[in-house]
Amino acid sequence: MEPILETVNLSKNFGALQAVVDVNLKVTPGTIHSVIGPNGAGKTTLFNLLTGFLAPSSGRIAFGGRDITKFPAHKISMLGVSRSFQITSIFPELSVRENIRIAVQSRTNRSYHFLESLGRKDGLAERSREVLERIGLRDKEDLPAKNLSHGEKRILDIGIGLSTNPKLLLLDEPASGLVGDEIRRVTSLIEDISSHVTVILVEHNIDVVLSISDRITVLYYGEVIAEGSPAEIRCDANVQEVYLGITC
Repeated sequence: MEPILETVNLSKNFGALQAVVDVNLKVTPGTIHSVIGPNGAGKTTLFNLLTGFLAPSSGRIAFGGRDITKFPAHKISMLGVSRSFQITSIFPELSVRENIRIAVQSRTNRSYHFLESLGRKDGLAERSREVLERIGLRDKEDLPAKNLSHGEKRILDIGIGLSTNPKLLLLDEPASGLVGDEIRRVTSLIEDISSHVTVILVEHNIDVVLSISDRITVLYYGEVIAEGSPAEIRCDANVQEVYLGITC
């Protein structure tokens, strides 16, 4: 199967610092592909390269077989690549519904009258309700986003990415700061999303990564040191030494 996203010798330098070094990545459609590694491994820099927030120093990025190496972030987004961030990107003073509506509306050619009633825009209300149902926040749609719990804000941030109808969704530490039921709720949502959207996941919670990933790439000082299934990564001696600290 042709990869939905592929990088060839992708590198990013910041002066003398090599943050990403000759990364070759192939993401299969319909999978959850995780990228893990210790702090400073280059994971977020890689995400920023894939989504056009940073320009590569060298190498190539292809999405759906199309070279997007030099595309800006907004053009990559319009092609069907969406992302979340380590710090949630919600509008705290707007309602949960309005946060979703704005993201839905960004995929239309309509003008941005953000405070206009949702019901006045044909199709936007229905799509927004669908997303709210999918992420489990329909019962809180009228709440200001700032009043959500930390876990619910994470879920809303994922929902905002989902609202753009992406083909590929990049999630940057969606379980960060979550505990217990919040982690299970986010994990379940990611698995549900992956039934129709390919997911690239950066996550420090190794239990989450090992439980839901189809394939895992491990970065260490910007380089790929291992790639494989969760079972293969868990038992990889190099990965155990530099990151996991566990044995099979």
